[in-house]
Amino acid sequence: MAIYVILSKLTDEGRKTIKNNPQRICEVNKELEAMGVKVKEQFALLGPYDFLNVVEAPDNETILRMSVELGSRGSIHLLSMPAMSIDKFIAGI
Repeated sequence: MAIYVILSKLTDEGRKTIKNNPQRICEVNKELEAMGVKVKEQFALLGPYDFLNVVEAPDNETILRMSVELGSRGSIHLLSMPAMSIDKFIAGI
C-alpha cells in the first residue's frame, strides 16, 4: 500500500456541513475506506488548509477516484501528494 498526504480546504458549503454535523468527518472516513483508502492519521489545521490526512491506498488511480468523488460534492478542495518513508527515500538514492 502506498502512502499519500492529502491537504484539504472546506468550501462555504463544507463549513456549514461541519458546523451543523461535526461527525460528518467520521462518516466521510468510512466512505473512504469503502473506496479502498484507509485514513492513518488526521489533523485539523489553522492556516490556508483545514485538514491534513495521511492515508494508505493501493495506487494513484484509487486516490484519483477518491478525489473526483469528494471534489464533485462541492464541499471540499483537495491537494493529494504521494509520500514515502525516509528509509525508502534513502534506499532509492
